[in-house]
Amino acid sequence: MLNAQQRAIVKATVPLLESGGEALTTHFYRIMLGEYPQVRPLFNQAHQASGAQPRALANAVLRYARHIDELEQLGGLLKQIIHKHVALRVLPEHYPIVGTCLLRAIREVLGPQVATDEVIAAWAAAYQQLADLLISSEERVYEQTAQARGGWRGGREFRVIRKEQESAEITSFYLAPADGGPLMDFAPGQYIGMRLVIEGVEMRRNYSLSAVPNGESYRISVKREPSGKVSNYLHDRVGVGDSLELFPPAGEFTLRPSTKPLVLISGGVGITPTLAMLTAALPQGRPIHFIHCARNAEVHAFREWVDEQARKHSHLRRFYCYSKATEGDPQPDAVGLLDRERLARWLPEERDIDVYFLGPKPFMAAIQRTLRELGVPEQQCHYEFFGPAASLA
Repeated sequence: MLNAQQRAIVKATVPLLESGGEALTTHFYRIMLGEYPQVRPLFNQAHQASGAQPRALANAVLRYARHIDELEQLGGLLKQIIHKHVALRVLPEHYPIVGTCLLRAIREVLGPQVATDEVIAAWAAAYQQLADLLISSEERVYEQTAQARGGWRGGREFRVIRKEQESAEITSFYLAPADGGPLMDFAPGQYIGMRLVIEGVEMRRNYSLSAVPNGESYRISVKREPSGKVSNYLHDRVGVGDSLELFPPAGEFTLRPSTKPLVLISGGVGITPTLAMLTAALPQGRPIHFIHCARNAEVHAFREWVDEQARKHSHLRRFYCYSKATEGDPQPDAVGLLDRERLARWLPEERDIDVYFLGPKPFMAAIQRTLRELGVPEQQCHYEFFGPAASLA
């Protein structure tokens, strides 16, 4: 149990985390991934190499230390972490490994004069408090998905029943349960976890579900990343009839009930969850503005499908912005960046709207800032950053 003195010590470490948190978490990952191979599949090595994972963890640790007395302030972050963990199948036995490595990293990076026995004891208690909270919350989600109609716990074998190229970079995989049993529904915007073994190495990934539930199959639409081991494996070596192991759907970035005008903004492969959201929202009759940004027409996935929906549904308006337009290809509505002027023109005139946006982090940050400048209330903006979960496990 974290006592008052330990809480004070944890809060006092905030300036240290602000100045050196990323160095600490980088060292933490070096220890853990080097000495505990059983947790390596839970982490994307590309995110390690780029520094994205250490930065995400440093930010999470900093927020936790700041709000150690008011954990309710972390509600959104904790929910995101819980669902990321569930989708990757993080289990209670992983938490002691993380705690051991985190405390060792604190000691070795800050040094014994700063990371005294008292400081280490405070952080040990703080970490255990968080671990207990996450473990109990994750267990509830595991149990709920296991009890749901068509649900399951752990891995389940699926077969690829269809594979379709959507653009020069994105390919869709239609996946049906190999056991022929029922398939649980999910909320538009959620993702599934996948476990693969490539050249003897286990890897786990999350992929957005890009079509609405139909009770028979799931669809994921995967972008080929130049150095992505899993994405290249899926594109090049997984075909119709092959099997993949999936974990149940998870995620908090979901379409919520509303009658307000709906705005869906995506960049690149961020279009995948917005497709399911668009499909679910169309029968509601609410005004929908679908805005997508891509580098060019060649990499713009699902354009024909969205255009067809716009022809069928008068309450749907769609806008495309390309970094560069190519002569002879389908043309966008604008070329360049989705700046404030363009976004203001493409949004509904009223600002009492629901906005969902997803894409690369710089794109997301720019959209978030511009929406704020245009007077869209923060509570009506829904988003989830790409990349690693900001997580302590």
